[in-house]
Formats: sequence, C-alpha cells, structure tokens
Amino acid sequence: MPFPPAYGGVIDIFYKIEALKELGTKIILHVFLYDGKEPSKKLDALCHKIYYYKRKRFANPFSGELPYIVSTRNDDELLLNLKKDQHPILFEGLHTTYFLGHEDLKKRWKIVRTHNVEHLYYKALEEAETGFFKKYFFRVESERLLKYEGALQHADVIAAISPQETVYYSGLFPQTQYIPAFHSNNNQKCQTGRGKFVLYHGNLGVGENNKAALYLVHEVFKDLDIPVVIAGNNPSKQLQQAIKANSYISLANHINSDDILELVREAHINTLVTFQSTGIKLKLLNSLFLGRHCLVNSAMVENTGLEGLCHMADKAADMQAKIKELWNKDFTKEDIEHRCSVLSTDFDNLNNAKRILTAMEKQVAANYL
Repeated sequence: MPFPPAYGGVIDIFYKIEALKELGTKIILHVFLYDGKEPSKKLDALCHKIYYYKRKRFANPFSGELPYIVSTRNDDELLLNLKKDQHPILFEGLHTTYFLGHEDLKKRWKIVRTHNVEHLYYKALEEAETGFFKKYFFRVESERLLKYEGALQHADVIAAISPQETVYYSGLFPQTQYIPAFHSNNNQKCQTGRGKFVLYHGNLGVGENNKAALYLVHEVFKDLDIPVVIAGNNPSKQLQQAIKANSYISLANHINSDDILELVREAHINTLVTFQSTGIKLKLLNSLFLGRHCLVNSAMVENTGLEGLCHMADKAADMQAKIKELWNKDFTKEDIEHRCSVLSTDFDNLNNAKRILTAMEKQVAANYL
C-alpha cells in the first residue's frame, strides 16, 4: 500500500505515481492490503483506477519453493484485471512479480522496479535479527529469493534503484538501467547556521535500525555531552534502557513522518549508520535535502553517487571525533549550493519519471518496426 509514504519502498512508489501523474500519465494501480490498511482517498486523486486485493498472509511462510513475499501476492483476480487492457505494466519490487512470466502477459511491455538485491537484503536482515523464528525465516527467504531471481528475465526493463544494484543486475540481465529513487523532496530546504542537536532516525522496530541505534548509543554517543535525539517508532526495550542511561540522549517516539522531517531540519548533524549496503536509504536523501551536516558510515553511501555530500567515518572513535568537529561548524550557503549541484541532476522526480516513459516508448516503438 503506497500511502502513507512512511518507509523506503513505499516512498519510492508514491512519489513515482505523483510524478507520472504530473506528466499526464493515467495510472491503474493494483494494491495488496494487509495489516489493517484501508483504501486511500489520496491515491484516488492520483490514479485513474485502483484495484484492491487481500494479501494471503495466512500461508505457512516456510512452505513451497516460491519466496513468501511473492507467493502471498498471488490473486487470480489480479491477473484477470491485468488482462482487461494492453497497457504497459510496472511491477514494484520483486515481491509483486508472481505473474511476470505468465503466458497471458507474454506480449505486454513489462518493467520491474527493483528496490534491493532482495536475497542480499534478506541475508542482512537475518544477520541483524536476534529472534530465532525471524532469523530462520529471513534465511529461508533469502535462499528462495536467490533461486527466484531468474524470473526477471521476463521483464523488458529492470529499473534498478541504485548504481550498486545496477551493476549487479546488469551482470545478469542486459535490459537493466539505473533510475534513481523517487522521494518527497522537490527542492532543497536546508537551513544555514546551527542546529540544536545530533539526530539518528529510522523505524526502530526494524532489526537493522535497532542495531544501528544501539551501536550509536553505546559506541559513538557515549560521553559526548552534546544533545542527541534518537527518533522513530517501536524502539526495543534494550534501546529504551540504553537511552535512559544517558542524560543527554532523548527518545522521540510515537511520531509521524512530518515529525521526523521536522527533526531532520532542526538537527545540526544527521548521523546515519547502516550495516548493509543494499539499495539506497531514502532517509539519507531526506537528510541531504532537508538537513545540515550529514555524518555517515561508508556502507550508507557506498556506490550511491552521494559520497561527496557527506562526512564519512567508519570507526566509532572517528565518528565521535567528527561529531565534535562538526558541532562547532556552521552549515553554509556554499554547502547548500554544493548539494544542489549534485541532487538536481540524478534525484529530480520528474526527470526520472520521464526516463521510465522514454524506456517504455522506445520498447513499444521497437515492437512496431
């Protein structure tokens, strides 16, 4: 469900829809609902027509050869609705591709947007998870996703979300091209001067983000004596206890996307750490479009083209030293201009929507030659 656009893949989908709509594209959207989500009036305004389906999450997650994220998005009604016309089909993520190679769609132009190299992403989730059941599920899912990856041969175009993914998929499928991530920022909104605190933000209920937050609290923010905010919902008890033990670190919990973005704007340093370099982290883009200094580890920006816009440190002591240095350094107009020169090239939503339409038009035209 691409609304509200609250996390990575959904953000990319929602703002892609918005950009395509602005270019005059009529969009027929197919959505699987689960976790109590309801149809959205916001999407109604952007789409020509919307079909909703129930995801089959009651299935045994360990049964069958197909990845669970693919097999639970199998609905005969979806195939029937896709066959009602001859329009191009955009599959959002490998998990939506159950019907990609179906005989009835053989003559349709099909593009798959990859949000990650999924088997590597699930492998990283396994490594970050501590609970036995989830850890085992991520391991099994990673193995199934690797076997299933060959289904992408049925796509006319594979639209990779990052340069790193583009290199990976290009080695397997020559129809791969790089189309950067779509996001909520139409222009630069950074503020000059000084911010009020150091920030780390993310969905703290996700194992990777919980691991990163704990690392920062225990290894980087300790004895810092600078105001620090950890922002995000569903923090673990372990993280909450670690934050309480540090008087200068506060937790911003039970907040929405707008609250997060406001914290990004108000921070002096946005500190972002990841232990898996798959895809592109959309919170990095938000920090660069909205925030002041951005301090990251190399895995956060590796092969993104954004390395030159961030301060980088991989060791905890180096990251702590960099925070102390940046805390006394104003964010300047020149810093903003440097960011604009990079972000306006690859991360303009309308330009990237045009890339999708151009790829589609070239393929459709070739079919008539």
